[in-house]
Amino acid sequence: MTSSGRVNKPNRPARTGERDAQAPVHHAPQGFADRFALGFTALLRVCADVFFAKRYGHRAIVLETVAAVPGMVGATITHLQCLRRMVNDDGWIRTLLEEAENERMHLMTFIEITKPTAFERLIVLFAQWIFYAGFFLLYLVSSRTAHRVVGYFEEEAVLSYTLYLKEIEEGRAPDVAAPAIAKRYWKLSAGATLRDVVLVVRADEAHHRDVNHGFASKLAGESVDHQ
Repeated sequence: MTSSGRVNKPNRPARTGERDAQAPVHHAPQGFADRFALGFTALLRVCADVFFAKRYGHRAIVLETVAAVPGMVGATITHLQCLRRMVNDDGWIRTLLEEAENERMHLMTFIEITKPTAFERLIVLFAQWIFYAGFFLLYLVSSRTAHRVVGYFEEEAVLSYTLYLKEIEEGRAPDVAAPAIAKRYWKLSAGATLRDVVLVVRADEAHHRDVNHGFASKLAGESVDHQ
């Protein structure tokens, strides 16, 4: 945690322009910490591909369960560090908490869309506990690496939702009605469908990607553009 200015604005519902397209963005790894973060993310991607293949709705449930962990962990540890050091958090805590809440709403939405089986719920619980413990330790050892992991994780999330969107648009996945929880949270129209949900979720993930890469770069002492 540093005492410098905020890296990014808090999470918010996606603007219309962000829903239309998300250009591929990749942070080129610099140094061992970044390469470790990228390698760890690649390993998780392989596991997801093997277990879920193109079942993107089911993949989203596990993805969002894990994705909701880093923001809460980062906010908790940053909060305690600020208390201990008696310094300002410069808005990091609120940003991380809002990220955690946003990811939780993604999970609640996809649970309504894709009814998980009892086995999948068990996988979710197992993945959450394992990832929470591991990420907590990683954040204590190197918050920079932890944020870089999340940045790369969100890069993969944007890619996954882009592929999911393609499945919907080409008719291989049903474009069902958006659940009421999604319409309320993102203020979608009454006739919104799964395609609309995937667009706003992808925009959220792109925002989280930029925030966490920005945090990691700032902790590394690199210049960061304000967004």
